[in-house]
Formats: sequence, structure tokens, C-alpha cells
Amino acid sequence: MSTDAPERTELGPPVLEVTDLAVTFESRVGFAAQIRGQKPQRARAVDGAELTLHEGEVLALAGESGCGKTTLARAIMGLIPPDRGEIRYEGTALGGGKALKRYRRRVQMVFQDPTGSLNPRSTIYEIVAEGLRTHHISSGADGETEEQLVARALSRAGMRPPERFFLLYPHELSGGQRQRVVIAGALVLEPHVIVADEPVSNLDASVRGEILALLMKLRQELRISVLIVTHDLGLAWTVADRVAVMYLGRIVELGPAEEVLLRPKHPYTRALLDVVPEVGGLERPILGGEAPDPTMIAPGCRFHPRCPVVASGRAAELGIEDACRGTDIAISESGTEHVAACHLVPLGEKP
Repeated sequence: MSTDAPERTELGPPVLEVTDLAVTFESRVGFAAQIRGQKPQRARAVDGAELTLHEGEVLALAGESGCGKTTLARAIMGLIPPDRGEIRYEGTALGGGKALKRYRRRVQMVFQDPTGSLNPRSTIYEIVAEGLRTHHISSGADGETEEQLVARALSRAGMRPPERFFLLYPHELSGGQRQRVVIAGALVLEPHVIVADEPVSNLDASVRGEILALLMKLRQELRISVLIVTHDLGLAWTVADRVAVMYLGRIVELGPAEEVLLRPKHPYTRALLDVVPEVGGLERPILGGEAPDPTMIAPGCRFHPRCPVVASGRAAELGIEDACRGTDIAISESGTEHVAACHLVPLGEKP
């Protein structure tokens, strides 16, 4: 398969900005410790994440299961309160109360499982109209009725003619149609941002392309910004302008999709790419070692316990092993620059 980079859209101004965000949860071990009167342990699901989403951009947030990407997406939606850090929308910090409700009208989420997202007892019309009713919207800016707004959202999501679906129930639709209804429920509020959590992972291969094409069309026609949470770097290669790779609660590599996927700077990204045929993967195991414990993050680079550069002795040869094992490192996003949290980067070495 050709590795020519897909056409990318020129980035607009920042819409969403995440700064030093941290989210912790009490672990099962923590609950047990609390019962014994000991200090509970907390899992650092998100630990100092930095991210910017631009107007009209498709940004893929990628990483293994358990790396914290869904928690980060839910924190961005205001569904999980962060322990520290800041989320800004169009330059204004995310607040609570009425401000949060206004924010959620502009920033909508598309969940992974369309079946679980849809009320089986509601008709498709009621499901799509729910957002309008929640935000007390009875008519559109041009005087459209609720019915016209629902019909337009379904039509934009590819459900045509929309009236044919009004009185149907979720179980009467295919998986792809259910996901389109979820997208229509977001579109009816005319959002500026869509956060899509693994939007095609539960769909057949033939339907995946249709849903991804729909998201790209919405970005192009409506200038919607899209944050796609995915474990699939092949999907990121297909649709994203930029890719952010997350490991153990933190962004460890970030940059233009073709740069990150063709010329990765971080050993973790390189390991993930080893099973992506779109960018020349070799179909070998992604990573050695067990997934790390988020309650006990090792000092130094958080990837060093599984890093092949350290395990092979190459880090010692380059004189960076002590830094890998003892000096924490993070990235600071700078526009569209390709950056990585790795001690190899200052040396100009490839992973």
C-alpha cells in the first residue's frame, strides 16, 4: 500500500486547549487499604496531559487500552472533574452550571457503542430531539421547527429520507444506522466540536469507511473540529491531520499525522506502528512486558520499563540510560511541530 500522506486541511485557530490535566481514581487496592485503615492508592489515569484542537481539525488521540485516552475525552466533555489542570474552549476556561451546559451544546460526544448510547424505548425522532429539549431549543435560527431540525440532522448523518426513520426504534436499525443516529443526535445542536470515542470499533469493516467518510464530510462542510479517540493507528493515518500518542496518562508524541506515522520519534509510537500495514508495519507483537500499574508510575521516563532502547542496551551506549531511568520528561506543544517526550530526541536518534 502506498504511504503517500493523505491531503491535510489547513489548521484554524485553537478551539479546545488542555493544559496539565490530571485525573485520578481510587483503585481497588485503594479501597482495600482504606478498609484496613491505610492510606488509599490512587491510579493516575490522566497525568499532566497537554493537547490543543484547532478549528476544522481532525486530531487522533491514540494509544493502547488503559492508557487514559477515554478518561481524557470524558474530562474534556466535563463528565469527569479533573484533579488539576485546565480545559479552555475558545479561550475561556471550562466552568460549571449554566456555562457547562452551554459548553456541552457546542462540544458533543459520540460514544463507542451505539446500541448502549440509544434508549431502546425511544423512537429515533425522540432520541435525536432529546438534545433540543434538554437545551430548551424549540426552533432554529431561521425559524425551523423541531421536526425540521431533527430531519436536517438525520439527513446530514446520511439517514435519507429522514422522515422514514422518525417512528422506528434502535433495534430496527443496523449497527451503522444506529451510529448515524448517534451522530445525528450530536449534529442537531450544531456543535463546533465532536469528540468521538472509538466511533467505528464495533462496526463491520464495510460500514467503518462509511462512518469515517461521514465525519470527514461534516468537517469539510460544517468546519467541525473532530477529536477521534482510537487504538488504531491505521485509522489515524486515514483521517487525521495530527496524531497525539498517549501512554500511561500522558501525551508522549504529537505532530502532523504523516510525520508521526512515517517518522516516529518515540519508541512507544514505533512499537505501535509495527502492526499497522498502512505504514509498513511488520505484524509482530506490539510491546513486550505487562501494562504498567497507574498507581505505581516508575521514576524517569514512564515508558522506560518496557522500552526496547533501554532493554537492548542502546540507551547505555548513547549515555542516556540514567536519564531514562531517573529523569521525567514531557512534551510542550508548539503549533504544528512534531514533538516527543523521549531522551533520544535531543540526540537526533531514531527509536
